[in-house]
Amino acid sequence: MREAGLGDHAIEAAWPSWWSEELANDASGRAELRFALARRLGLSPRSLVGDRVEFVWNDEALFKNLSVVDAGKRAALTSFGMTVGRSLLRATAPGPSLAGVGATELRDAVLAGREFVDLASLLGTCWALGVPVIHLRVFPLDTKSMHAMVVSSNGRHAILLGRDATYPAPVAFTLAHEIGHAALDHLGEAPALLDMEDPAAAIPRDEQEAQADRYALTLLTGRADPTFETGRERFNAPTLAGAVREAAARYRIEPGTLALCLAYRRRAWPVANAAMRMIYDRPRPVWREVNGIAALQLDWGAITADAAAWLRTVMDTHG
Repeated sequence: MREAGLGDHAIEAAWPSWWSEELANDASGRAELRFALARRLGLSPRSLVGDRVEFVWNDEALFKNLSVVDAGKRAALTSFGMTVGRSLLRATAPGPSLAGVGATELRDAVLAGREFVDLASLLGTCWALGVPVIHLRVFPLDTKSMHAMVVSSNGRHAILLGRDATYPAPVAFTLAHEIGHAALDHLGEAPALLDMEDPAAAIPRDEQEAQADRYALTLLTGRADPTFETGRERFNAPTLAGAVREAAARYRIEPGTLALCLAYRRRAWPVANAAMRMIYDRPRPVWREVNGIAALQLDWGAITADAAAWLRTVMDTHG
């Protein structure tokens, strides 16, 4: 499995807790081990008794902003994500779906009950539409090599986030970007779409990435190419934090998102990052919020005990 490109952490996480060395001499025990690893990592069970590990999904996925990642690692990423995504969908009640939903339509729906479109409201909207969202705490490769992923199965979508942050606004943009991919049918017949780099930092390499960026900005700010007047030409962290808090209500844009928009326009990322400490009450791992909501929303009884244990491991939530 290591030669096939899987990282040690992924293999260790997928190894079932019931395995013991005594089972190594038991044919049925070895067979069950093969099936457990195959189910969790997206492998062909038969290949685990041969000389070469084979992934269930190989070249079918779409990769965005792909750097140098060989075919084996692409297959590992795709197959791992597909097994996780499909398990999530089995444990999530179907909803109206994101397909064909416009960014303005979705923003208006959120703003009917909230002041801003922020990470919490995006997560709630996704779950209400039958789209599970989790943050991966286990990755198939030794390096993360993936920023986010949309999985498609039978007309439904699941979103897997790879990026973590200590403040919610950057993750909100990533999630809005992935929502855009799903809503705009960028996957087509592909089972998955993987954004390998941060959409907020990467220069779009194709029109689909540019479209997903515009969708995300429209959803978060109401404008595909937002510009704002703040009354200031120069900022330090305290003045930027004060300006976006004051302007947020006027524009109905979450203050952290507004700070990131201004930073992008003025190439003032260090100032915006420093301002986050003043915009939010405290830094915290955003993945805990994402996966905490998922743990409450998932119907754990709708999937097998093995699938549930694997999802809890991947999400780092147990109980």
